[in-house]
Formats: sequence, structure tokens, C-alpha cells
Amino acid sequence: MLIVERGTPTHPQATALLHQSHALMQSLFNPEDNHYLSIDALCAPHIRFFMARRGDQVLGTGALAIMGDYGEVKSMFVAPDARGQGVAQALLRQIEDEARQNRLPLLRLETGDKLAAAHRLYHTAGFQLCPPFGDYTANASSVFMQKPLT
Repeated sequence: MLIVERGTPTHPQATALLHQSHALMQSLFNPEDNHYLSIDALCAPHIRFFMARRGDQVLGTGALAIMGDYGEVKSMFVAPDARGQGVAQALLRQIEDEARQNRLPLLRLETGDKLAAAHRLYHTAGFQLCPPFGDYTANASSVFMQKPLT
């Protein structure tokens, strides 16, 4: 059974997955186009961090950054051997549920242009393209998406 629950990015398995995610982003995108949060930043009070696990094996991570009048999806990553098993969908549902519990009207995200599986996940979940938001600026490798929650 897949369980998605609040966790901490300092959990050893979560940290290992986040390091894998950061290494992948660094291999695909220029440093100025990488917008992932450090493990320390994911421990901030406005971040809700989630882990998906089967038994004691952490299979994926995701986070909600509460940005005042919207939520931002951050740190979505699934272990390569767990992909295609519904882990990302379960994490995204939990993030959405948390955003609704916090009465956020909108979820936003930034992802890379080379991450086709992520684009499919977000599109299937109802996200649509939008302009840059927050502190982001338009660049060739970023894709911005949003989903109203009301």
C-alpha cells in the first residue's frame, strides 16, 4: 500500500531522493535556470513536505510552499524504479489537499522544459500554462503552470 504523509527533508531516504533530483536538474539545466529548494530551505515554516512510501521505503517526495495567496508545488521527485506506479499522482493529490486545507485558491509551479513526464502529470491533473509568477523570470528552459482550486 502506498502511503503519503508529512515528513521531513532531513529523513535519510528523502534526502537521498532530493540529492538525486538536484543532480538530475544540474545535468539538464544551466545553474541560473535551476529553481529547486535546498534541503535546509525545505525545512522552512511555510513549507509542507511530503513523502510517499511503501512500507519503510520512501519512493517519492513533494512539497507545498505557502506563498500567501497561492501555493507552489516544489520538490516533486519519484525514485526511478518507482515511476509509473502512481507515486507522483498520490503526492500531487496530497499537495492539493493541503493547499485546500490552507484555503489557497491557486496552485502554481515551475518545471523544466525537458521534463516531459512532469508536463504530462501536471496537465492530466488540470494544470495549465501560465506566465512567470513570484520571483521567476521567463527563460528558455522554464515552464510555468497553474491550477485554480476553487
